Amino acid sequence: MRKLFKDYEVRQYVVQVIFSVTFAFSCTMFELIIFEILGVLNSSSRYFHWKLNLCVILLILVFMVPFYIGYFVVSNIRLLHRQKLLFACVLWLTFMYFFWKLGDPFPILSPKHGILSIEQLISRVGVIGVTLMALLSGFGAVNCPYTYMSYFLRNVTDADILALERRLLQTMDMIVSKKKRIAVAHRTMFQRGEVHNKPTGFWGMIKSVTTSVPGSESLPDLSLIQQEVDALEELSRQLFLETADLHATKERIEYSKTFQGKYFNFMGYFFSIYCVWKIFMATINIVFDRVGKTDPVTRGIEITVNYLGIQFDVKFWSQHISFILVGIIIVTSIRGLLITLTKFFYAISSSKSSNVIVLLLAQIMGMYFVSSVLLIRMSMPPEYRTIITEVLGELQFNFYHRWFDVIFLVSALSSILFLYLAHKQAPEKHMAL
Repeated sequence: MRKLFKDYEVRQYVVQVIFSVTFAFSCTMFELIIFEILGVLNSSSRYFHWKLNLCVILLILVFMVPFYIGYFVVSNIRLLHRQKLLFACVLWLTFMYFFWKLGDPFPILSPKHGILSIEQLISRVGVIGVTLMALLSGFGAVNCPYTYMSYFLRNVTDADILALERRLLQTMDMIVSKKKRIAVAHRTMFQRGEVHNKPTGFWGMIKSVTTSVPGSESLPDLSLIQQEVDALEELSRQLFLETADLHATKERIEYSKTFQGKYFNFMGYFFSIYCVWKIFMATINIVFDRVGKTDPVTRGIEITVNYLGIQFDVKFWSQHISFILVGIIIVTSIRGLLITLTKFFYAISSSKSSNVIVLLLAQIMGMYFVSSVLLIRMSMPPEYRTIITEVLGELQFNFYHRWFDVIFLVSALSSILFLYLAHKQAPEKHMAL
């Protein structure tokens, strides 16, 4: 509550409970993955908790959260206050229709299972969540080196900032001057009785057009001046944003000269190589319809044993390295998603929409974490996947990995194009202003 909602009060207790329960059960799934690797609890107990956890989070994501989102959306519309429960049900049924139709274009349906079985629900949640994960991963893989590397920073000097600030002050002075002219003209018209005695109605409009007030020729054209004010205010907004951007760039240049800045610059080069490799492997996987059959840990150990001739206990090290790798994936996934959701909440939330935004964040978070389980499963050795595979049912796991590669590739290439155009247009925009 302190971190996410410190600027906006989320008054509805049910919203707080839904968000908290979603986050708790999402983290519990990751905890159960760690338990699978470490062998904590009896296998039957872990299976029961997996079933319970998935049933609860699917109930929240498919039934509770969409209904309450519709309910609070309808509550913000005054005309629908009396029948808000009815309209909320209509919106939820609409969501369920499109949610169910989502399975038609994808090879995720299984005729063996019932309509409301775990397999039918989690397969559709997985499509949405994997798509979200791939979009965020593709953008993050490109944006991270672009943000960290000093190579992409513009050369900004104090003279550039002062010149733009001087232009902004001149624009603000012009706006104030023109608004004074409008205020003086309004006062003059008021003193002459043009405001109080202004005719009303249809015949009054005809009379005001066909007749003129003595001395009105000397008054300025207020509509023309107002258009100039509007144009100058738009220019001032652009100048202000550009000034703030130059200040942020100057701070990043100063930060890049520090030890921590140089470290992040080096990491930027590392992530740029990783990004290129990831895009290349995603392309190979799509073109050759390839899905990895072996988890990275086991594959790395096989390379070490076969090519380097190092002998060690494969099972022992496979368990511990898998634990460390999956732990890193889990921690970074939770941290990265929460940071992104917090920025998103601060950007668009308001006092009226805060409840809806928090519920949307809970929906996105739950689907993201459920999909993470589907994808993390491939990073685990086969002996640790057994219960997860049994609980998730007969899902087309290979499809989700191929779908992730497709969306990741589209997101990464689109992000490269977008950042290239933004980086190229930034100096041109600065020169134009």
